[in-house]
Amino acid sequence: MRIKYTHDVAKAFRNVFLLIGVGALITAIAGAVGGGLAGVSVGGFLGIVIGFATQQVMGQAVAGLFLLIPRPFKITDHVNLLGDEGIVEDISILFTVIRKMDNTTTVLIPNNMILGNKIYVLPPVQQQAQQASK
Repeated sequence: MRIKYTHDVAKAFRNVFLLIGVGALITAIAGAVGGGLAGVSVGGFLGIVIGFATQQVMGQAVAGLFLLIPRPFKITDHVNLLGDEGIVEDISILFTVIRKMDNTTTVLIPNNMILGNKIYVLPPVQQQAQQASK
């Protein structure tokens, strides 16, 4: 994994897989020792824990899909999202990336925050400059 991803990302993946493996091992041991019912109950408990732990990320992913399907704005649009004005650089499943007008600051806005708020799609920056000069 280190070939494709950085060391930090590979380490995070390793930890997640290790956690899932330990959970599966505990479930298997409980099922073997206490019978099928114990294995099912431990598995159900682990499912609830994992569900609560990933609730925010899953919400962002679903919101990202809802942004990607109707496309209220697209890459290179000049937008104002949650008070941050800039050019849309990327729309991913979890975040929308905005490059602010100073060209030095990049803002990552979680998609679940965008979905429930106002989206201002502004005229392109060149048009604004022309209108201001008139």
